[in-house]
Amino acid sequence: MQQLRQLLKWEREAEQLMLDVRLAMSDTVARRQVVVPQLPSYIIRLEELHAKANTFNTFFALYRLQIIYAEMVGRYDELIRYTNEANQLLAEGKLNAHRFDKRFNNFISILAHLRDRQASLGLRLAEEYVHDIHPTSSNWFYFYEYFVLLALHAADYEKALRLVQVAHKNPSYQKQRPAALAQWELLEAYTELVQPHERLPLGRRSQLTVFASLAVPEYTRDKRGYNVAILIFQLLHYLQQRMLEPVLSRLERLRKYQQRHLRDKAALRSRTFLRLLLLMPEANFDPKELEVEPRSQKLLVQLREAPLVGEAEAQIEIIPYEDLWEFTLSTLRKGTPE
Repeated sequence: MQQLRQLLKWEREAEQLMLDVRLAMSDTVARRQVVVPQLPSYIIRLEELHAKANTFNTFFALYRLQIIYAEMVGRYDELIRYTNEANQLLAEGKLNAHRFDKRFNNFISILAHLRDRQASLGLRLAEEYVHDIHPTSSNWFYFYEYFVLLALHAADYEKALRLVQVAHKNPSYQKQRPAALAQWELLEAYTELVQPHERLPLGRRSQLTVFASLAVPEYTRDKRGYNVAILIFQLLHYLQQRMLEPVLSRLERLRKYQQRHLRDKAALRSRTFLRLLLLMPEANFDPKELEVEPRSQKLLVQLREAPLVGEAEAQIEIIPYEDLWEFTLSTLRKGTPE
């Protein structure tokens, strides 16, 4: 009986630590910033508790705090390790399969592979994990969003297009929140932007033109979110169409956006890519000059070395900026705007 009481005491302490952290993480940004530096000491204590109790409850508390901390500080390689270890324990029968949420673990795994720049491996895992999530699940579209992103980051654009088409066929597609639908529209626009022209039906090409001409209704309050992605898409679309005036207009908007909203350290990648795009008029939209221009070479090196430093910044890059720059040069090789 004494041993059971001690076991329950350890479990209660572990669960309380996990609860305290989860409550803090759902609080204000300032509160989260206070808690994050304390997480390593909490994790050490949970490791001690799990070593003593070795129950599912102590494991789960430790697992969730490890996941939270690794995601908050951008240690995506550790996220991959934690999810792999959990899957291994599950396969060995050392975790209660009825209590452990395998689908959550799978989702964290593909998210971590995306942000750790292991998109090809993450895409293969997503192809395996997709069978575990039913199309009627409330998380199906969220999973598929990252499935498409993995395909785009792996430069498998044909697969990305097929996945978008699968999402459209889900009967619940139009039942999503307006913001979620707008997000899918943007994801679809980027997916179609990089397709060979003949792969898209005429109706979709017309729809892309309409989307490129629209204002930014859903994201006007999101100064560090999808506004920049929409403006970049519109610029590249008009670059494809070789329409000089709309291209110059979007470049000016991007210049103002960069000056007003992309000043902090977390915006380094976006800021660097926009500076690359802003070199185009100076080079008269000549791709050969852009390739050898010292400033563009320096900026491209900076972009390749710049880390993904947080969730918001990772979300912005529907297609990695390095790939978008190559797409930009490829588009200019086919003809410059007039």
